Amino acid sequence: MRPAAPPTHKWSFVPMGGLEQVSLATGSDLAALGQLDQKLWVALSCPVKGLQIDERSLSLIDSDGDGHVRPPEVIAAVAWACARLRDPGLILKGADPLPIDAIAEGAPGAPVADAARWILSRMSHGSAAISAAQAAQAAKAASLGALKGDGLLRPDAAPDMQTRALIAEIAQCQGTVTEASVEAFYADLASFKAWSEAGSLAGAAQLGPAAAEAFAAVAAVRSKVADYFARTQLAAFDAAAVPGLNLQDADFRRVSAGELSADSPSLAAFPLARVEADKPLPLLAGVNPAWAAALARLHAAAVVPLLGPSKMQLTPDDWAALLEKLRPYESWVGTKPASAVANLGIDRINAILAGAGRKTLADLFSEDKALAPRVAALADVERLALFARDLGTILRNFVNFSDFYSKAKPAVFQTGALYMDGRTFRLCIRVDDIAAHSVFAKMSRVYVAYLECRRTGGETMRVAAGVTQGDSDYLFVGRNGVFYDRRGLDWDATVVRIVESPTSIRQSFLAPYKKVSSFVGDQLAKFASSKETAVQGGLEVAAVAPVTQAPPQSQSFDIAKFAGIFAAIGLAIGAIGGALASVFSGLLHLPPWMWPVAVAAALLIISGPSMLLAALKLRQRNLGPLLEGTGWAVNGRVKINIPLGAALTDRGVLPADSARLTTDPYEDQAANRRRMVAYGLVLGVLAWLVAARVFRFWPF
Repeated sequence: MRPAAPPTHKWSFVPMGGLEQVSLATGSDLAALGQLDQKLWVALSCPVKGLQIDERSLSLIDSDGDGHVRPPEVIAAVAWACARLRDPGLILKGADPLPIDAIAEGAPGAPVADAARWILSRMSHGSAAISAAQAAQAAKAASLGALKGDGLLRPDAAPDMQTRALIAEIAQCQGTVTEASVEAFYADLASFKAWSEAGSLAGAAQLGPAAAEAFAAVAAVRSKVADYFARTQLAAFDAAAVPGLNLQDADFRRVSAGELSADSPSLAAFPLARVEADKPLPLLAGVNPAWAAALARLHAAAVVPLLGPSKMQLTPDDWAALLEKLRPYESWVGTKPASAVANLGIDRINAILAGAGRKTLADLFSEDKALAPRVAALADVERLALFARDLGTILRNFVNFSDFYSKAKPAVFQTGALYMDGRTFRLCIRVDDIAAHSVFAKMSRVYVAYLECRRTGGETMRVAAGVTQGDSDYLFVGRNGVFYDRRGLDWDATVVRIVESPTSIRQSFLAPYKKVSSFVGDQLAKFASSKETAVQGGLEVAAVAPVTQAPPQSQSFDIAKFAGIFAAIGLAIGAIGGALASVFSGLLHLPPWMWPVAVAAALLIISGPSMLLAALKLRQRNLGPLLEGTGWAVNGRVKINIPLGAALTDRGVLPADSARLTTDPYEDQAANRRRMVAYGLVLGVLAWLVAARVFRFWPF
């Protein structure tokens, strides 16, 4: 097996998000996209639905219709667009609308360019560029138009009512109206006309135009007449058969049991007349009432013209002579063409053959043929316009993630921005199943707040918002905010679930002190609550005690008990004082320039482990799992480092040129004074300590 030829295109790569991402900057990059190793693509699959890009564009790329876009489909879409554009680099610019001059004039671009010009001419549009919406509108209009370029004529394509009726008649006879079916229709018309004229010759000898009526009258009673003559011949053979060949009393009793009429089916089953040996068939009298009208018609339409008016009854020889005279006409009827055009009638057939409808139909077919290539290219015009507008964006969010790492535009998976807690969260991804997505969110090392978003009218949406800077102290389930989607529409947003992770090193630095402060506050709250409960319980007991109950005897002062309490308090104060003294003593044993270093070291000892752990987790933040949970296949670790995290979550700051008042009309002045007194006391103590040891520790 021969080794594959090495790729000839020279690629450029840019480090972004911890990945070496390919740079797509020129049309030659796009033309050679199939040569790029797919291990170097950032994404290997993305869903068609749920992204901030025209779903129609992704559906056209998704050639197998499975709801996901994959590298072979992207490569095929790029190759298709490159073959129809003069400069494939136009795709990277996102041309909207698509300039007609940008479409390649050679095959396969020429049909697309011609169809695009035709669309603009039909819209009376003076522009030299076409949008995807215009192409889609033209395709819809073509699908609803009378002529669709599909070789079929419909009644509404006719220029007048006569042609409309003709098209409807052809459709009724042939099923569809195509050039072939029109030719077959007119051939049937000519054949039926020739047959009809031959019928006139067949009946012209004696009956002329009345031959059809005579033949129909004979055909109506033919089997019944044969039955009658067979009965009379059997009666002549044996007279004993006569009673059985006629009706019996039981037959008449059965028929007469109900109401009778001339057209009763029971009467129609009886013979035409009473059967006797060699008896002729009467035509006008003494006949079965059910067949009286048919026999009268036979007499008037066939017997009188062919056998003479004196014939009031028929013998078997008369009947045979009558059939013989009609035999040419009968033979002609047997050659009747098996075509639906017979239902039109000979008069309508002659009118159609003599009219100009055939030429009108030929003109319509010519117009439809000229329209066919343009209608066939309408879908390609829309596809090319969509690819020129959206394919570059898709590449920047699939082959690489340059849109996500740029500050110019959001990525296609960023569905909007959340405003909450004095910040704007821009890493917002639409999710369908919060519980399933949260499993992936834990692997991303990103602090994620899941939101239920609602709009007036009952429209809802679920969003996962990444918190990538600041603190999370005031983010909790139930907190409300406002979410703005990419269309600018606002949604009421409520936090319904949280996946916790570090959000910043600053938060990790303060975390130990916040925990101590929270613990002390909780303990004080518990102590105060217990005392309040005890006091409240004592008051309730005193309130319900009987009036006659003797007042409690006052207890004597227990000096031993209170001595223990005072001793414990003294020990606690001594321990705190000793600790503070040790700290200050240690500081005072150092040169003054070492004091900030000592304080920094103490803070580092306390907050260092928390900050180190947070820094490690912040460096491990990965966008991939957040996208994997929505159906993406991400081909590597797409990191969210600290600078990028700061860009994805904006904290509220005052504008640089804003004016700010320095006084707050509702500021607590008394609290400020108490705070200043406390600061002064602390500084005074420090100054006293320094002064008391100045000659021992200070170098001057």
